Amino acid sequence: MVVTYFDPPITSRPESRLPGGLPDRVPSPFAMPPHPLAQRAIAELRRDVSRFDPLATDGKMFGVLVVAAADGRIGYLRAFSGMLGGTWHVDGYAPPVFDYAARERFWPAGEAELATIDAELAALDDRIAPLRAELAALDERHLGELTAQRDVHAANRRDRHAVRSGSRSTPSTDSNDDASGAKRTNASHELDQLSRADGAERKRMLASHRQQREPLTAKLRVLDFERNQIERRKTARSRELLVAIHETYAFANARGELRTVRELFAPAEPPGGAGDCAAPKLLALAYREKLRPIAFAEVWCGAPPATGGRHDGACYPACRGKCGPILAHALGGLITDPLPIFGSTVADDEPKLVYQDAWLIVVDKPVGLLSVPGRGEQLRDSVLVRLRQRYPDATGPLLAHRLDLDTSGLLLAATDQQTYGALQRMFESRVIDKRYVAWVEGVIAGDTGTIDLPLRVDLDDRPRQIVDPVHGKQAITEWRVLERTATRTKLALFPRTGRTHQLRVHAAHPRGLGAPIVGDRLYARTPHDEPRLLLHAETLSLQHPHTGQWLTFERPASF
Repeated sequence: MVVTYFDPPITSRPESRLPGGLPDRVPSPFAMPPHPLAQRAIAELRRDVSRFDPLATDGKMFGVLVVAAADGRIGYLRAFSGMLGGTWHVDGYAPPVFDYAARERFWPAGEAELATIDAELAALDDRIAPLRAELAALDERHLGELTAQRDVHAANRRDRHAVRSGSRSTPSTDSNDDASGAKRTNASHELDQLSRADGAERKRMLASHRQQREPLTAKLRVLDFERNQIERRKTARSRELLVAIHETYAFANARGELRTVRELFAPAEPPGGAGDCAAPKLLALAYREKLRPIAFAEVWCGAPPATGGRHDGACYPACRGKCGPILAHALGGLITDPLPIFGSTVADDEPKLVYQDAWLIVVDKPVGLLSVPGRGEQLRDSVLVRLRQRYPDATGPLLAHRLDLDTSGLLLAATDQQTYGALQRMFESRVIDKRYVAWVEGVIAGDTGTIDLPLRVDLDDRPRQIVDPVHGKQAITEWRVLERTATRTKLALFPRTGRTHQLRVHAAHPRGLGAPIVGDRLYARTPHDEPRLLLHAETLSLQHPHTGQWLTFERPASF
């Protein structure tokens, strides 16, 4: 059965009494929270998903699309992102979008070809590894020899220095007789000779080491060149196969217009996995079955990913990186809500002035106002724009740091370029102290701690940040419990680095606090009724870059 119909039945007919009714427009798949009908479908999907054992160790994003059949009955379609349990096809779930028959004509052979190339690389690595180990052992032995020789030569230099300074004599000058100028010259010449002898000895050792290394490095050069050629062949073949795979993806919209995934992302290359997410699968199935889309929802089921940012049972908007261009086309012809643009609403509150002198400005940023303008005229309103209007004679970049759109609190600005540069150096040296206050979901064990989790942007779902120990930048947060209730904990947070969304990710990640900040639309576990993110930059302390005076500013949070 393609559609799972609601029980008791719901229809789109006027006589069907549906609390809240059906939406007049298809809600944006990038908006949160989902429509109540979609949330109801998610609850039913989660009961079905519980039968998939692999989710206990590897979580997965699932999705639903509430649809109306031709006879008016309301139900929903189900889908999962990518593959599930190593297969693209699971009964009751949307199939992949790509042309399976077309893909099968080239992919098995291509996959086997790539596996053969990988076997070639593995065999080559088996030949390279012992040579590298032998070279490393040789270099270690050479280092020991050079170190021992350096110690001997250092002792020789100390002896020669002692002789030259007169604290020690050489055999040729040790006499009761007054040393003649010629003898002193000969002694100096003898010391120079000894110094040159040490230098020559070192050169001979280095030359010997090079000679011993050359057979190994020559073999490695040949093998490394061979490996590089194989890698280039693999890259070229992978590229050819990826292009062929992309050509098997074609997306329709409500107007019947068909576009391939490469056309939709042109001139850029489609990201990996484009077209395999739940939302594109659901729309493709709905159009194929002549069903009218009503509302989306996507939910994470199972263990959280190592990168963080996903929690079992939490709903999330569709990712913009992989799905943005696809869904923009696939929704064509439907009456939809506009794409949510956070920060586009003009904030009613002004940044309140906290401190001002000839060099520094400190303001209290309201929640919902960008620190600096975003892309496009809709995202121009910001603290920076308002400060430039307020202080037209100020020069330089003004804002010395930033706060998230959803975060309120103290922001520091400089009125001239020199002061701005000084503040930047102080931030880089971590001599400016910042204290935030936040309420997090759940009761935190312990009273203090430090979180050290490297962060980078999620390239497929900006502006979300993820934990990445390989490519991420160091991010350190210290925390202290201020207050506890039955369901929440109030914290003081001290960021020792200044990464984007650092406090929000460190709070939400299982290896951090495992407790998202209340009201967090990006990292919270479940939809909530909080009107804002409960995160506030409460205290800012620094030494004045011109006067040297220690300054501390504080604006208590309103929550």
